[in-house]
Amino acid sequence: MKLVVGLGNPGPEYAGTRHNLGFVVLAELATKTGIRLCEKRFKGLFGKGRWASEAVALLEPMTFMNLSGRSVNAARCELDVMPRDVVVIYDDVDFPLGTVRVAERGSDGGHKGVRSILDEMETDEFARVRVGIGRPAPRGDVVEWVLGRFEEHELMARDQAVERAVEAVETIVRRGTTAAMNQFNRR
Repeated sequence: MKLVVGLGNPGPEYAGTRHNLGFVVLAELATKTGIRLCEKRFKGLFGKGRWASEAVALLEPMTFMNLSGRSVNAARCELDVMPRDVVVIYDDVDFPLGTVRVAERGSDGGHKGVRSILDEMETDEFARVRVGIGRPAPRGDVVEWVLGRFEEHELMARDQAVERAVEAVETIVRRGTTAAMNQFNRR
């Protein structure tokens, strides 16, 4: 089984923000797979089903970003999912808007949601689908940037990135993380 997690913050005040891009990708995955996020489990919204001939569980933590690891690790342990079968989708300020990159392990890169998952799972051996949101203008506040909403001229690039992120997750589920890295990490 694959456990696919989209990171974000719960509540209407965070809907549509750059930091909630993981939730947006997960919602698109739920639509594509027909897996409904209708169960309240693991301190989040949860659903499971089959996709690409594979058992897949989707999780949207409702713990707020900085505590995402509590939700992810609770689901991973109860579902008996190996860390390498966890896929985490999240926003990344280190990549330009629209960029999608896949990794099979690594550091948190300054992302507090990923830091929480690393701390709770006590391993870095989980796949990541990082969706670029770019950085604020020089001297701009990074926190305000990630918690801000996309501007009108950014929406097309955001939507294309969401589609590519869904494709990246599908590649991970069907063919593995290495195949997804080879396909999506080209410059």
